[in-house]
Amino acid sequence: MPEDDDLITLTERQRKARRSRSIAIGIGLALLVIIFYIATIIKFGPAILDRAL
Repeated sequence: MPEDDDLITLTERQRKARRSRSIAIGIGLALLVIIFYIATIIKFGPAILDRAL
């Protein structure tokens, strides 16, 4: 377990780079989910909404 003296302090530039990467990963994941959703709807077509309960 590291002590408090061993913690790394990020510079402002590094924090901005980390935030930019995090946002890019989040957007990429959201786009992937949307692509899978659209591909599923296209593959099954409108029949996916007409299933019995």
